[in-house]
Amino acid sequence: MERVSGIRCCAALRSCFPILTWLPGYNLTWLKMDLIAGLTVGLTAVPQALAYAEVAGLPVQYGLYSAFMGGFIYCIFGTSKDITLGPTAIMSLLCSAYIGGDPVFAVVLTLLCGIIQAGMALLRLGFLLDFISHPVIKGFTCAAAVTIGFGQVKNILGLKEIPQQFFLQVYYTFHKIPEARVGDVILGLCCLFFLVMLMLMKNSLGSSEHEAPLLVRSARRLVWSLATMRNALVVIAATGVAYSAEVTGHHFFSLTGKTAEGLPPFKAPPLSETVANGTVITFSDIAKVSDSSMLFGHILHSFLHAGSKNNYRIDANQELFAIGLTNILGSFVSAYPVTGSFGRTAVNSQTGVCSPAGGIVTGVIVLLSLAFLMPLFFYIPKASLAAVIICAVSPMIDFRVPVQLWRVKRLDLLPFLVTFVVSFWEVQYGIVGGVVVSGFMLLHIVARPKVKVSDHGVLLLELDSGLNFPVTEHLSRLVYKHDLQVSPRRCLVLDCAHVSSIDFTVIHELTELLKQFELRGVSMIFAGLKVLLSAELPGFRHTDRVDKALQLLTSINHYQQQF
Repeated sequence: MERVSGIRCCAALRSCFPILTWLPGYNLTWLKMDLIAGLTVGLTAVPQALAYAEVAGLPVQYGLYSAFMGGFIYCIFGTSKDITLGPTAIMSLLCSAYIGGDPVFAVVLTLLCGIIQAGMALLRLGFLLDFISHPVIKGFTCAAAVTIGFGQVKNILGLKEIPQQFFLQVYYTFHKIPEARVGDVILGLCCLFFLVMLMLMKNSLGSSEHEAPLLVRSARRLVWSLATMRNALVVIAATGVAYSAEVTGHHFFSLTGKTAEGLPPFKAPPLSETVANGTVITFSDIAKVSDSSMLFGHILHSFLHAGSKNNYRIDANQELFAIGLTNILGSFVSAYPVTGSFGRTAVNSQTGVCSPAGGIVTGVIVLLSLAFLMPLFFYIPKASLAAVIICAVSPMIDFRVPVQLWRVKRLDLLPFLVTFVVSFWEVQYGIVGGVVVSGFMLLHIVARPKVKVSDHGVLLLELDSGLNFPVTEHLSRLVYKHDLQVSPRRCLVLDCAHVSSIDFTVIHELTELLKQFELRGVSMIFAGLKVLLSAELPGFRHTDRVDKALQLLTSINHYQQQF
């Protein structure tokens, strides 16, 4: 008995702290692969974090503040060896709609998101994310990618004072094209060109490199490494060009500008803020504004758990807890909300990471950048960061989705299009609109299940799903239309072979129908009804002969012989 209790205790500990499942078997080979993967992801994470802070409307250092905590927390509480946590393009876009460039709002939002995410995980509410359909996710992702990508065109062109609202942004971007700075345009286009070329080179590498000569394999590995670190290489090169221009007195480019130096202080997140005119904004005031933003932070988390990855399953509730704890502790280092990054997770997997310990290496790279490289970030051109963002979000625009939806189920285009179109008005309303539309579609299926009506002297209604309260009116209407209101009166057979659930409202309605049949001197028979369901229907006529007929005979003439 004590042994069984000990085994259960160990299993519970491993469930709460997944690090205990892989740490005992850790070895030098894993360490080598984790170091390589962590370094590669770190060189990708640093320029992306700087760029995503621009999307969120925050100083660039806040992107780095948000990029290191996830590696340490996820190593202990995460269930996937590949997933990396940090700032993402979509999360940054959602934050920008709420924080308005105010770091205090960003930090409070991080704390609130973390508390709700951790609370959902502890209450095992991860299943709620299953109610967000794939068309909604795809519509939201595509619209967010277009919004984010076009939002960076102003930095490629060197334009200023462009509104954040998408339609106004489109109008004023084209309106101000004559004010574009030549230096920013040339540098931005060059950065885009090199990023696209390196990405194409990486994608063109064949998978059969083991069959190639040693020299060819080495060249492919070099190209793959350079292409994987393309963001860092392009930003470093652009920074070198901008620095050379600045020291010679030529101000050709729009630069990131002065940034805070050093590591962020570890302190409790601010729960209020005093603005310039002396007005105090309390925590409750901030929280009231953040409700919708927090909701969408949770929704974005479902992107991380859309399915299996690399032939193993991940625990959605445990992942939700890891992200929630990351956000809670991240608020103590001035981070804005984070989630799983698809791009960096793919890089992590492709470089052969063996355990979540690779995230520690990534976190150290970010901390070193904060400690020693912040003065150099002054010279990073905004056009180069814009190019990094555009190339990062472009794969999220999938033109195949509408075609696939059309081929599989055309009605699924409706939630996709609603989400896609409304997201350009307000990104948070887009996904709400899509969820509402897909919810109504789901309710319509429940309320109007397919019912096959056969009439050969005996009326047969074949139900293809459960009987729940929304279907009562529809079922009654069919019975009255095809039997009770016609002459001559016939027996009714309800084929319940596919009915797996039934509720009180349906029982009450069926009881009333049974009384109507008894008054008219005809029978209402339930066939194929499961034993558990028949126990819920006292007084209903249910015979083994009818069940046997429905299970073994396929012709309606056989039904007539039985009755």
